[in-house]
Amino acid sequence: MTELRVRRHQRAFFLLIALVLLCLFSIALGLLSGSYHISATEYWTILHGQSESAAARVVFDLRLPRVLSGFTTGALLALAGVLMQVLLRNPLAEPYVLGISGGSSVAVLLCMLGGFTGISIHASAFGGALLSMLLVFALARGAGSWTPTRLLLTGVILASGWGAVITLILSAAPEHNLRGMLYWLMGDLSYAQGAGYTVLVLLIALVLSFLQARPLNLLSLGHLQAQTLGVAVVRLQWQLFVLASILTAVAVMQAGSIGFVGLIIPHLLRLAGLHDHRFLLPGAVLAGSSFLIVADTLSRSLFVNISLPVGVFTALLGVPIFLLLLRRNRVALS
Repeated sequence: MTELRVRRHQRAFFLLIALVLLCLFSIALGLLSGSYHISATEYWTILHGQSESAAARVVFDLRLPRVLSGFTTGALLALAGVLMQVLLRNPLAEPYVLGISGGSSVAVLLCMLGGFTGISIHASAFGGALLSMLLVFALARGAGSWTPTRLLLTGVILASGWGAVITLILSAAPEHNLRGMLYWLMGDLSYAQGAGYTVLVLLIALVLSFLQARPLNLLSLGHLQAQTLGVAVVRLQWQLFVLASILTAVAVMQAGSIGFVGLIIPHLLRLAGLHDHRFLLPGAVLAGSSFLIVADTLSRSLFVNISLPVGVFTALLGVPIFLLLLRRNRVALS
């Protein structure tokens, strides 16, 4: 038994090293790719700080901030997806299932409708997500006992309500505002600004969740088993709910609603053998960031002078991957 555990840990360790290399490759790909061609010689001079050309401005002012935003947003969504799936004990759970992105989207669309831009968009996105989180918290608790099923149903109903409000806003919005609204709803890293604070949020969340790795392993076995083994289940569930909601809120504030990252990344890692949360949590951060960086690189590189919303490409990449997982019958739907 001990030898088998050692082999699993060795496999997980080597897989994490591979994910680190994949993440570095995706960052390099994001910096090297784009509609504006930059030669190897120009990159060499840029890396040595000897260039003040247009190529240097493209790298440092456009590509690097976008790659950093893609890294943090993808990592936040993947980490939130892992926590949500443990919290709700549902492999189809994902960061947006509790209506967090819906509340954020309503706040942002109203802000855009009022003509606000810049920091106001980010503030309204976080405020709307926080409001939605508090509503789910209050409604799911109610006067009765709290359960993951009650939390899930409350979130789904609230998300449906937010969706109706979003449709109403889009129907009443002036035509010149619709393009920006739709791009934000589909997820677009061009709105991302100041990835520094999101890195801080990501690091804090990763440390906090890593400290709960053993209770998460036990909770994934079931409510009763975890409680029998000494886990304060209700307290841990509320901690997971708050932490996953904050991660989702920051990700939505950074780049809008980007789907499939928090859904398929945990599945792919578990399929690869990462079941222990001591390895699954950092693996999700690395894989989620790599996935979103690659998707964003495709969204701004495939078509000349056109940058499509990155959410379109996460869906185009995510749908066939998830269908493949279903076809192989390796995803439990109960």
